[in-house]
Amino acid sequence: MSDAPTPQRLLRHYLLRWTLGVVLVIWLAVVAQAWSTASREARKFSDGQMVAVAKLWLMAEPVPASPRALEGVSGLEHEFLQDVAVVVWDAGRLVTDTHGLAGGIDPSRLPTPGFTTLELHAPQLPTHWRAFSVQTGEGTGHRRVLVLTDMRQRYELGADIATHVAEPALLVLPVMLLLLWWTVRRGLRPLDRLSQEVETLDGFAGQRLDTRHRFREFGSTVSAINGLVDTLQARAQRERAFASDVAHELRTPLAALALQARAVQHDPSPERLAQLEQESLRAGRILNQLLDLARAQRQSGQTAGAAGDDVALGELAARLIASHAQGAHESGHELSLVQPEASVVVRAQPLLLELALRNLIANALRHTPRGTQVVVQVWRTADAEGVSVSDDGRRANAVEPLPAESGGLGLGLRLVERIAEQIGARLVIDAGEAPMTTRFTLRWEAGLRQA
Repeated sequence: MSDAPTPQRLLRHYLLRWTLGVVLVIWLAVVAQAWSTASREARKFSDGQMVAVAKLWLMAEPVPASPRALEGVSGLEHEFLQDVAVVVWDAGRLVTDTHGLAGGIDPSRLPTPGFTTLELHAPQLPTHWRAFSVQTGEGTGHRRVLVLTDMRQRYELGADIATHVAEPALLVLPVMLLLLWWTVRRGLRPLDRLSQEVETLDGFAGQRLDTRHRFREFGSTVSAINGLVDTLQARAQRERAFASDVAHELRTPLAALALQARAVQHDPSPERLAQLEQESLRAGRILNQLLDLARAQRQSGQTAGAAGDDVALGELAARLIASHAQGAHESGHELSLVQPEASVVVRAQPLLLELALRNLIANALRHTPRGTQVVVQVWRTADAEGVSVSDDGRRANAVEPLPAESGGLGLGLRLVERIAEQIGARLVIDAGEAPMTTRFTLRWEAGLRQA
């Protein structure tokens, strides 16, 4: 079952959705706060108006009033006008009742002074009233004033003020959203240009991104991409050089095979057959090396991203020496192992490390004369550790960078160099310590070991 490709989203849309969502949440919170504040202030305004009316009636002379007292009077309408009812008692005697509500009110149950909510039943009048009661004087000289306002009018006043407060926010929202959309689009334009440059970048052709960007945030990204391009170029050059080495190494034995085959057709002597066999084995060794490398890389690629395993260099070297012991005896070489008492362990891909060390040992046995000493040494110092293959075969060109033409050693060393890069090691070639004349070392620096 193949995984379906994940649909790609535009960063612009993603940012717009989050930005607009946050703006809407903030806008709703502001509107809700404005609505709550306006309603609260409207209630305070209404209560203040009731207190002001009560003070006025306390200071005024008692005047009998009824609901019909203001009939026929015009010019008293206002947007914020609230219908206020007033009930006044002087020494317990009702002197004013503007709306005919006194019959349903028990003055002894009202706070003095204070606010309360009353439910009154009067013909053609509201049921729920907000009331403010206050009293002055004592005994027969006291005056009791009760001011009432319709609760429904209070709510309507609060809603009207809240609407006037929220309307500007409603009008500003579309403009704000449009400006945000333009801002996000404008702000992402440099990123769009960088994305287009990356999309058209041809790393194999050596193209690099322009480092002259106005925004510092792009610096690390551009540097990383250019670093990847440089790495790709370096690897491509190594691949081309490796392919050239392989072609040369294979061309030489294949050409010799063709010549020896023609010669054997005319003169099937034992010498010519032996040469034909030797060239065939040489071509086979090259192919085996390539197959070993491909197999090891494929198996290590299945665990890509892993840091590798702990490999004891002494145990690996002992196993490989044991496998080459018979061949070393037949070729007249003295093969030995030197290692410290404490085990030396590195982090690497076991298959690749084994392939590299096996190639170094095989090269030493194959390309040095009979009677040569070949020493595999596992070592550790304060700043590095590794394994070396030394011999006293006096290979004059061994300490130079070995091309493919130098006795067939080029391809083997190319393989080891490639493997060393992948396992975090470094291949070092030098003359070694006397009596050795050539030394090949896989070296892990203390600061570069694979974690």
